[in-house]
Amino acid sequence: MHRPERELRSNLPVAVPATEGRLRDNGPVLDPEEGLNADGTIRTGVARDRVPAEFEPVLVAAVEALRELPDEHAELHLYGSVATGMARLGVSDVDMVAIGVPEGWARATSAALSARFVDLCRGVEIGQARPGDLRRDGDAAYGNRVFLRHYCVSFAGPDGLRSADGFRGDARAARGFNGDIGRCLDGWRSGADPRRVARKTLLALAGLISVHDRTWTTDRGTAARRWSELDPDRAQDIAGLLSWAEGHRVPSAAELAAALGGNGVVTATVEKFAAAVGLWSDPVAPEAGGPDRSS
Repeated sequence: MHRPERELRSNLPVAVPATEGRLRDNGPVLDPEEGLNADGTIRTGVARDRVPAEFEPVLVAAVEALRELPDEHAELHLYGSVATGMARLGVSDVDMVAIGVPEGWARATSAALSARFVDLCRGVEIGQARPGDLRRDGDAAYGNRVFLRHYCVSFAGPDGLRSADGFRGDARAARGFNGDIGRCLDGWRSGADPRRVARKTLLALAGLISVHDRTWTTDRGTAARRWSELDPDRAQDIAGLLSWAEGHRVPSAAELAAALGGNGVVTATVEKFAAAVGLWSDPVAPEAGGPDRSS
């Protein structure tokens, strides 16, 4: 479902803006409530009553656009900083995922609403997924189900795909979110956006931290700080990734190649993730570099 960075590939998350098959992508605003409940299930600060009133017109317009579709089973969900109440007016994105809508609807609606509400938000980003992206077996679909259950607020449609029970914040959930990191690395070596590389790699580090510390986080800054403590020899490399991810610095081609090389920080992260968490076993690989579920 990012990705989101928000193309919902064959898995929804950490979702690439207005793209299809993947849901996951957490924005840069920290959710102070993210963590684990006493029973080990994931806790977040997502709630419908936390959506700031200033952003309600965007949601109303999105619902109106959805109602123009003939399929009554289509769904719209809100995630990110608007869903946790941490959004900043005029600065934050309004992140949504649409399930069961026609191909191209999310992209077109994103563009229309972004133009209409340019004074309210940085952009309206709608990822797109199919019901099968949550129902099928495999790591990707499992990650999508976790994301929908804990990171999304339903605001239009039947909400018929959400699990009633919470998911544990464990290696399986971490793998569902970022177990595609090995496939991403293969694609990145043929050419990649450094910011996307950095954001996805730091999300994978967040999964590693979650498993290592028996906690749960998808926050890139938290991941960078904690992993630098655990692996001080990589602290400078990780700080570099964080500066790329946050747009403070653009690496040279040589720096990016080094990060992706055999001894680079991205390759090292993939190897550690594979050993501690595991990589996707899904037989069909989604597009590499996708979800933020990394934007």
